[in-house]
Amino acid sequence: MEKQGSAFGIDGIAGMLIATVLLLTILAGLVTAAIKTQQATAQQSYEIVDPLSIQKIGADLSNETHVIIHGEPVGGDTLHKYKFEK
Repeated sequence: MEKQGSAFGIDGIAGMLIATVLLLTILAGLVTAAIKTQQATAQQSYEIVDPLSIQKIGADLSNETHVIIHGEPVGGDTLHKYKFEK
């Protein structure tokens, strides 16, 4: 005789429900983080300083020193050279 699995074991309905709840929880967390980031970024304004000295061809991120962002940094980005003013 073959061994019958339980319908309410981890391999059955309960496992499917656990996986569904876990995926929906992850989705809710990511959506919440995206909305918070978008709202914080929407409060920022940008200003270009000395636009005539911006080079069309230059080193990566070299033209970012010409951008001033009015507001708080969002997400802890340390790669870019933007200047933040409050």
